[in-house]
Amino acid sequence: MRLLKLEMKRILKTRLTIILLASALALTFIMAWLPVTFSYNSFIDTNGKTVKLTGLASIEYEKDLQADTAGMVTPEKVRQAAEDYQACLTKYGVEESWDLPEGVFQAEILPYYPLLHGIKEAFADPNTGVAPSIMEIDTEEIDKYYDVCEDRIVSLMKMEQKKYPAAQSRAVSMYNEVKKPYLFFPGYNTDAMDYQILLAFLIVLFCTVIAAPVFTSDYQTGADDILRCTKYGKERFAVTKIVSALLICGISYSICAVTYLILSNSFFGWECTKSSIQMLYSVVNLSDMNIGQLQCFIAVSGLLCILATISFTLYLSSKFKNMVVSLSMALLFCLLPIIIYMVLPDWIGMWIYNILPAGAVGLQASILYAIVDFNFWNIGAIAIWIPHVMIGAYIIEIPLFAFLTICSYSRHKVS
Repeated sequence: MRLLKLEMKRILKTRLTIILLASALALTFIMAWLPVTFSYNSFIDTNGKTVKLTGLASIEYEKDLQADTAGMVTPEKVRQAAEDYQACLTKYGVEESWDLPEGVFQAEILPYYPLLHGIKEAFADPNTGVAPSIMEIDTEEIDKYYDVCEDRIVSLMKMEQKKYPAAQSRAVSMYNEVKKPYLFFPGYNTDAMDYQILLAFLIVLFCTVIAAPVFTSDYQTGADDILRCTKYGKERFAVTKIVSALLICGISYSICAVTYLILSNSFFGWECTKSSIQMLYSVVNLSDMNIGQLQCFIAVSGLLCILATISFTLYLSSKFKNMVVSLSMALLFCLLPIIIYMVLPDWIGMWIYNILPAGAVGLQASILYAIVDFNFWNIGAIAIWIPHVMIGAYIIEIPLFAFLTICSYSRHKVS
């Protein structure tokens, strides 16, 4: 225990570590606030002037305006919203809402507009996937809104997973477990979820920089030649270094993740965390989670991801004698999921970037987008949902790379 405390103190006293951890905390406050600034609304006041609102004022205005939409998203509410929408567009003789006169959308449609989220997707053509306009939807059919959604997931998976009946069956089974009717509370936007992933990605980079020199610096300075000759200079010392790096990075990430969620939900309103994710992403999303549960899932996934990444970084650190090489290789592997996602075809890349240590925070290839997508790992008659693949990979990689690090360090030859 004393050796662990000394090693943690040694890492934390490094100037670069202090700068990076302080930067991570500062970025947490900045990134929690930035999505708030993206909120924008405008309306025409009684004097005929356009009033523009941004930030917290815009969020509060939107909450007040859409107060009647809060709560259960029943078929009756959705049908009434569709009928009001169609009546409004018919009144002004237009086919799409963007053709309405200035101020009409904000005054007449925005109050119930969230209820129309996903309605076109739900009523998409089962054969082609082409979504109709809201004006083309028979409002009487909306009385069976959730039955239509269940039919939609069947037709969607036949297109998404055409060659894999196991994936189709698994997806339908998952969607049937989703609680209905959905819940919705106005004010929140998906930018906050994107910034949660972006923050996790930056913290992974910072912690990689902290962990990369853990073994390499001793090799390079020659200190390892002395430490290796001590009583606990091999396996036990390696374990101490690994545990200290994992604790520092894991605790630092956890503090930033919790701080981000507290700030973000305070800005948007804690009631928004009860909204079903189907009301912000695909209306037939497979996951039975609300926004709050999704936030926690992303936070825990990020923690597992960062521990797996640091574990792999320590393995690289134990292999290389040059700090520049060790750091460069570690950062390359942090960016590799993004590179593979952009370069390789999806049917190949998905098998690779989903199991890489830094995959959960890989921006476009992140676990957030895996949750809101409909992809599976198909192995014969077995279909595994991609988020489960990623979580399983990290749980395996953390102890695996830690063990390989101990072996690598113990076999390292003194120069």
